[in-house]
Amino acid sequence: MPRVAVDALGGDNAPHEVVLGALDAAADGIDVLLVGPRELERHGLTIVEAAERIEMAEKPADAVRAKPGSSLVAAVRAVAQGDADAVVSAGNTGAMLAAGLLHLRRLPGVLRPAIAVPIPARNGPSVLLDAGANADARPEHLLQFAHMGAVFSRELLDVPEPEVRLLSIGEEDEKGNALTLEAHALLRASPLRFAGNAESRDLLRGAADVVVTDGFTGNVALKLLEGTIRELLDAFRQEITATATGKLGGLMIRPAARRLRTRLDPDTYGGAYLLGLRGLAVIAHGNSGRRAIANAIRLAARGVENGVVERLAELVPERVRV
Repeated sequence: MPRVAVDALGGDNAPHEVVLGALDAAADGIDVLLVGPRELERHGLTIVEAAERIEMAEKPADAVRAKPGSSLVAAVRAVAQGDADAVVSAGNTGAMLAAGLLHLRRLPGVLRPAIAVPIPARNGPSVLLDAGANADARPEHLLQFAHMGAVFSRELLDVPEPEVRLLSIGEEDEKGNALTLEAHALLRASPLRFAGNAESRDLLRGAADVVVTDGFTGNVALKLLEGTIRELLDAFRQEITATATGKLGGLMIRPAARRLRTRLDPDTYGGAYLLGLRGLAVIAHGNSGRRAIANAIRLAARGVENGVVERLAELVPERVRV
């Protein structure tokens, strides 16, 4: 069973919710290595002591250099040293990227790591990347993200021939800024199953198996989706419970409502892979609770079992390793 190093001090709800999520994942048989203060030992998990914490507001690269003994850096280092197979953190995303680049390093030929997030689309999950690792990107980066996303879709989501689309302001080929227009031309000339542009309004419909964009646009789109989903589900629940008639109707639709919440809730996936490194890293939401942390650890374990890093090293084509 994969061993997953978990940053116990990462996130808004650490360490309490992180420990509870780690215990839930461990109950499934996953070997959890909790990286944090020694007093967490009382929970019965294996501990790597690290009392220092990288805060969300700290500058990522500076914090990683200044706090080599922090829980986040120590958890990443556990993977680099072979003490763990994957790392999970709900802490500072930029610090996770900086620590990954420093200790895990990029796969040969990979220009930029990318955050790959499963989107709960109507016809099954699709992959959005980059969802925040690279605020600025070049066209060749987007081409490489597409190749990495296609490997992710095949290996973890069991899509035999993933369809790839480019996130833009219109479906027409000529729509977009300079970055998307140049990336569109590269994707069109690639061996990928590229189907053109996609608009953000179609992400939850299942715009494509893989949707590619730069990290700034991807992060904005992701947070808009997550916020909209949560607000709509909460508003729906409030309307149902506002009247006696609504409560009665709510009892009748409860099974369907629960299925819908489970499918759309970002906590169902728990986190996102940071693809392109020599080790497996999963980034969880900063406000992750117990359920999200447990699912992020399960996501990391599945990635190890499916050899995501190894498959990326094999299958990202040499032609994009510039």
